[in-house]
Amino acid sequence: MHTPITILAIAGSLRAASLNTALLRAIATLAPAPFDIRIYPGLGQLPLFNPDLDADSLPAVTGLRDAIIAADVLMLASPEYAHGVSGPMKNALDWMVGNESFIDKPLALLNASPRATHAQAALRETVRTMSARLIDEACISLPLLGSGLDADGIAADPALRRAILDMLQCIRSFS
Repeated sequence: MHTPITILAIAGSLRAASLNTALLRAIATLAPAPFDIRIYPGLGQLPLFNPDLDADSLPAVTGLRDAIIAADVLMLASPEYAHGVSGPMKNALDWMVGNESFIDKPLALLNASPRATHAQAALRETVRTMSARLIDEACISLPLLGSGLDADGIAADPALRRAILDMLQCIRSFS
C-alpha cells in the first residue's frame, strides 16, 4: 500500500472554459493511486490583496492557506495575460506571502500553452521567492491552446496522457 500523496491544484483562470482548469481536471481523472488531486475552487472568492487587512480574519484567505498547508504538493496552472501571471493567481500568491504555506512546499508548474513563457518565468521567480521547492522535472508545458480539447479530450489524447502520467511519476519520485 502506497502512502497517499495529496496534491492541491490551482488554476489561475476564472473562465468557465479555462484550458488550465481542464488540464487540472484531466490530471485528476488520470491520477493513479496513491494520488489524491484536489482542485481548489475558491480563487474568485479571494478579496483583492490589501496588506492593511487582517488575513487571519478573512475566511477565503485562511481557507486557501490551510488547504496549501494540508497538501503534500502544490500544482499551479496559470494562463499568461499581457506577458504576465493572471490577476487571480497573482492575488492568491500575494495573500500567501505573509504566512508559512509555501515554505519548503513541493510545487509543480503547469503551462497549457508552450508559447506562454513570460508567466511561467514570473511564477518560477515568485514561488522561489516564497521558498517553495520547485519540482523542475514535473514542471511541464502542454500544447493545449487551440486544441479544442476539454478535460476528457486531454485525458484521452495518448501524447498528453503520457506527459501527464510522466509528470505525476516525477512528483511521486520527489515525494
